[in-house]
Amino acid sequence: MEKLINYTIEAFQSVFESEPESIFLAPGRINIIGEHVDYSDGFVLPAAIDKYICFAVRKVDNSENCTFFAKDFDDSFSFNITQKQSPVSQMWVNYLLGVFNVIQESGKKIGGLQVAFSSTIPMGSGLSSSAALECGFAFILNELFDLNLTKKDLALIGQKSEHTFVGVKCGIMDQFASVFGKEHQVIMLDCNSLEHQYFEANIEGYSLVLFDSCVKHTHLTSGYNDRRKDVDKAKKILWKKFPEVEKFRDFSFSMLDEVRAEIGETSYKRSLYLLKEIKRVEKAAKALSEGNIKYLGTLLSETHSGLSTEFEVSCKELDFMVEETLKEEGVLGARIMGGGFGGCSINLIKSENVDDVIEKITQKYKVDFGIEMKVYRVKISDGINEYERNEFII
Repeated sequence: MEKLINYTIEAFQSVFESEPESIFLAPGRINIIGEHVDYSDGFVLPAAIDKYICFAVRKVDNSENCTFFAKDFDDSFSFNITQKQSPVSQMWVNYLLGVFNVIQESGKKIGGLQVAFSSTIPMGSGLSSSAALECGFAFILNELFDLNLTKKDLALIGQKSEHTFVGVKCGIMDQFASVFGKEHQVIMLDCNSLEHQYFEANIEGYSLVLFDSCVKHTHLTSGYNDRRKDVDKAKKILWKKFPEVEKFRDFSFSMLDEVRAEIGETSYKRSLYLLKEIKRVEKAAKALSEGNIKYLGTLLSETHSGLSTEFEVSCKELDFMVEETLKEEGVLGARIMGGGFGGCSINLIKSENVDDVIEKITQKYKVDFGIEMKVYRVKISDGINEYERNEFII
């Protein structure tokens, strides 16, 4: 972490020829279980992780400009804070402009700003670098310009930014985890009401390890929005037939069966996966709280099967990776994580077996696909925070 912070500070110094006044860290996230249910009234079980976007920031008095430098892209962008903004061709910029747009439309004012940022969150791997970017910037504006926004406000601003300026109809989970994360704890989040509770991640003796397939995706091109449409079609017909049901998660499997012919097989499979996954999250939270790590692993593997065959967001690389990982000694569960069509698998492994599993799966994956798999050992961390400069030595 200190290396990232110093690297970002040096980037700021080089570009702006001055010292940053503040340092902020916005984490990525893992989701233990509960994939694609965050836009369907479901429960999810995410946690912030020790992979971050670091922002080095300085307020510029009497300036109408906000200037960003994205160190990892070696790219800059500046805009006038008094003007209304529209999406631009640089995709990374839109996550930030979208945040500014939401705050501007609320009538709140910000001043001039210089921002340099860099990241250890691997992009396109399902670890939510986009949510960290959005919510990190919203957090910064809230802190520096006394906007009096709550943590919930910040998460919702990040989500709205992605909806309006990026064009991805994401749920709220990623943003919520980045803002609300706590070290050594997972969040059971009701994506309908945003009520949440924390559970101790009591997995001593076991490790959460991410295997990056290095198959890159973006939600815009991966069919994410198509899955939303499939589910929305089913919801519309379900609520027409059963108007007394308040939340999607309260539909029964028998209700879904009743409309199967009307909604079609594709929408049926999507909805069946979601209803089963919502129930798995509740079971997983209970298993985690009771230290029943073996059952937690079983649930993870069941989720992968559903994502692959029912929701159909996996791919041959991830299916191979999960299938081979589950054969190894000490592996309790494995599944694809994130939006799908590439990215990472999340693996629950006995700590004593981790090195051996990594070595074997890396080799098998290289033989079958010619790709060097990347491995991320992650720890559950705190959410977005400002860090004091005197904690770090340049």
